[in-house]
Amino acid sequence: MKKLVIICLTFFTFHGFAQQISESSKLVNHDLKYRVSFPAIILGNIGKGGERTNTQHIELHIKRELDAKNIVGVKFATWRLFQPMGIQWWDGLKDKIDSETEFYPGYLRETGIGISYQRMLWKGLFASVEVLPLYKTYLDLDDKKIANGFKLYNSYHIGYHFAFGKKKQFFVEPQFHCNVWHFDTNTPKQFKQLDNKWDSYFLFEPNLYVGIKF
Repeated sequence: MKKLVIICLTFFTFHGFAQQISESSKLVNHDLKYRVSFPAIILGNIGKGGERTNTQHIELHIKRELDAKNIVGVKFATWRLFQPMGIQWWDGLKDKIDSETEFYPGYLRETGIGISYQRMLWKGLFASVEVLPLYKTYLDLDDKKIANGFKLYNSYHIGYHFAFGKKKQFFVEPQFHCNVWHFDTNTPKQFKQLDNKWDSYFLFEPNLYVGIKF
């Protein structure tokens, strides 16, 4: 819930700047071919230190515009899971965190480098897909390694691109995405028992990306 509040506050802060956007696409500076961005949700980890529910999430995107409609990129991400990712909102996700009933007997650290494709549909409206191979490390509560594995993590996004600044070099992208993971290998038994209770996908995750073009 705190992360959702952070996303909302960040969005409304930048929304004021986004009002400067002209409806005319002619004002967009297409000389700025590259962009770097990150999800505002990672700011929710600041100050949490070693808390049990700290996901230690770090994520960075580097993209290049091929033309006005097509954008390709590279994504780096790492995070630490304390419970299965497939618990949906309507399954009582917030309650599960508060009660700690679905917590792993340790943590799952996932790290990977992947690729992305973004397609501009209409004005700032866009759709994108990201493919992220992940190297998995299972840890106990003392951060001692239990096992390693592999996961293929895909996400599908729909959102809106708001650019602002003198050269339209700054931007925010509020969006929703659905996440699916495949080829999830070598999961320790105690972790797998919890994973098997839930889905191998997560639907309608809200997010807000903040970035700069250059």
